[in-house]
Amino acid sequence: MTGIILSGGKSSRMGKDKAFLPVNGERLIDRTVRLFRTVFKEVIIVTSSPLEYLDQNAAIVTDIHPGKGALGGVYTGLFYAREEHAFIAACDMPFLHRSFLEHMISQTAEYDIIVPATPDGLQPLHAVYARRCLPVIRGLIERDRLKITGFYPGHRLLKISPEVIRSFDPEGRMFLNVNTQNDLRNLPSR
Repeated sequence: MTGIILSGGKSSRMGKDKAFLPVNGERLIDRTVRLFRTVFKEVIIVTSSPLEYLDQNAAIVTDIHPGKGALGGVYTGLFYAREEHAFIAACDMPFLHRSFLEHMISQTAEYDIIVPATPDGLQPLHAVYARRCLPVIRGLIERDRLKITGFYPGHRLLKISPEVIRSFDPEGRMFLNVNTQNDLRNLPSR
């Protein structure tokens, strides 16, 4: 499986690139790449500013369809992935959980999409996608329909229940992301 980090957002609410924010003394991108290196054979960073990531032990790619948001990043990562399935995460999630990633990976044989379903909704930027989703994603991009879950219908989908999620993440931190300075200040210390 390939691990893909989406790091191409504009970070407009933060005012600077979120990937390089320090959390507990380590930049978000460094935390994520370090974790991905322990789980995935191949790690890809999708970014609009590739020169800023040259210090990372990962393949660096830029959007095939610029300006198409997170769905464009998903498409680009899957396009370049060598493996049939990829775990895709946003760069601004400091509490990714290795055991939960491994649980998701263990489900891939029968599904095209594996996505956590929390009480707040699906977590499409913390999900496993099969490369066979590429044609449908491309069609949505061409029609400028950029909602990530728009390509879910017609694919074999597994929603991971809140109960299973809680068994890995009882504190409910796994899907926290950092969008604003206030989010950064309010992150748990560990």
